[in-house]
Amino acid sequence: MSVRQSLLAILDQAPCYGYQLRTEFDRRTGSTWPLNVGQIYNTLDRLERDGLVEKGDVDEHGHVYWQITDAGTAEVRVWLDSPVQRGHGTRDELAIKLAVAATLPGVDVAGIIQTQRRASLAQLQELNRAKYAGANPDGPEELAWSLVVDSMIFAAEAEVRWLDHTEQRLALHPEHAMTLQLSTDKPKRGRPAKAEASA
Repeated sequence: MSVRQSLLAILDQAPCYGYQLRTEFDRRTGSTWPLNVGQIYNTLDRLERDGLVEKGDVDEHGHVYWQITDAGTAEVRVWLDSPVQRGHGTRDELAIKLAVAATLPGVDVAGIIQTQRRASLAQLQELNRAKYAGANPDGPEELAWSLVVDSMIFAAEAEVRWLDHTEQRLALHPEHAMTLQLSTDKPKRGRPAKAEASA
């Protein structure tokens, strides 16, 4: 999730001060990814350094209003017009945990999967029971909230399906066949050579 671009997109609507940006971000994401004010100001400092925002007026309460620059507006347009690129490799903690656990001797991988499945199903049930708590159940804030919650529901459902799939795949292999002993080959110092991409 890009906090940087999200804050820029909000500033593209009108100048805001830090806490106001936090509130506007929460309104647009259903408060599902709460940001602290320090994170907001750190992001604003980097955006200013990059020439995408600048400090503007200060009100009677001492709030500094940040405003977007032309370069910032251009970056918002590029962000909104571009697809989100998922990483090619996975850094998903659960996938890595199960991949490593499946190759270790004496590890109850089925037990790990069952524990995770219970947690994932509990999260899914909690998300399905979630109700919008805002003032206007038919307004734009409810729509933003429901879009984020729907995405989390679909992700939780996919995780449960992946756990089922993983359990089935592992059941096809005897435990001793999956154990991966430590290699006796001594790795060379330095970074491994990159594999050549096939043409």
